[in-house]
Amino acid sequence: MAAALWGLDGVVLTPRLHELDVLFVVFLLHAVPFVLMQPFLAGSYSALARLETRDWAVLLLVSLTGGILGTFSIVKALFLVDFQQLSVVVLLQKLQPVFAIALAAVLLRERISARFLGRAALALVGAYLLTFGLRPPAAAPGDQGLAAAAWALLAAASFGSATVLGKRLLGVLDFRRATFGRYGLTSMMALVLLLVTGRGLPLAEVSPVQWALILGIGLTTGSGAIFLYYYGLTRVRAVVSAICELCLPLSAVVFDYWLNGSVLGGWQWLGAILLVTAITLVSLGGSRRAPVDGSGAGG
Repeated sequence: MAAALWGLDGVVLTPRLHELDVLFVVFLLHAVPFVLMQPFLAGSYSALARLETRDWAVLLLVSLTGGILGTFSIVKALFLVDFQQLSVVVLLQKLQPVFAIALAAVLLRERISARFLGRAALALVGAYLLTFGLRPPAAAPGDQGLAAAAWALLAAASFGSATVLGKRLLGVLDFRRATFGRYGLTSMMALVLLLVTGRGLPLAEVSPVQWALILGIGLTTGSGAIFLYYYGLTRVRAVVSAICELCLPLSAVVFDYWLNGSVLGGWQWLGAILLVTAITLVSLGGSRRAPVDGSGAGG
C-alpha cells in the first residue's frame, strides 16, 4: 500500500501543483504533514530535546539531503516533463538503493561485492534505456526530458544519502520521532530559504483544488505512506518488503497510462524491466540492512 501510494503521488498528485513555485511546494509538502503529526507525535519534542549536538547535526543533514535537496529535485523533475511520461521520472528514482549502498561504502566502510557492482551496472543500463531508448542523450530544442532525468537522478542520490545518514540517527531515535524531526527541520529550512530568496509565502495563490491535493499528499506520501511502510517492515522480512516495493513502479506505469494516456516505448519497457529487476536484486542482496528512510517516493 505504501509503495502504491508513492507511485500515485509521483504520477497523479504532485505534478498537478506545477503552477506553484518548486521551493514553495517543498515547504508545503513538509509543513502540512508536520502539522498533521502534532496530535499523534507531540511527545517527540522531549526526545528531540535530549539529542546531543552531533545527533542534531545528523538530523540536519538528513533534512537537507532527503528533505530539501531530494524533494526539490524530484518535484522539479516532475514539473519539467509536463505530464509526459511521468512514470519515467518515478522509475529513475528507484536507483536510490544503488546510491545508498555506494555511499555507505564510502562513509560507513561497508564492503561492496562484485555482485553488487554488476547489478548496479545493469540498473544504470536500464535507466539509460528507460530515459533515452537507443538515442544518444542529447536534448532537442524545447525537450526537457534530459533535464528531468538529471533532476530525478539527483533526487535518487539525495534520498540515498539520507538513507545512509539516517542509520546514524536511528541509533538514538525511533523512526516516528526521526520522521517528525526531519519534517519539522525541513519545513523550517524551506521557510528560511523562501524568505531569504524573496519568494515569501504566496499562500493566497494556492487554489482550493491545490490545497486538497496538498492535504492528500500529506495524508498519503507525506506521512501516511511512511508510517504504513515502517509498520509493514516490523511484520515482514526485508526480502518480502523488497518484493512488495515493486508496487511503486507498477502503480506509476498504470496510473500514468490510466490518467495521462502515457505509454512506454519498446526500449523503455526493456529498460524499466532491467532497472526494476536489478534494483530488486540489489535490495534482496542487502536484505540484512534495515531500511532507515522512507523518502522517496519515496523510497
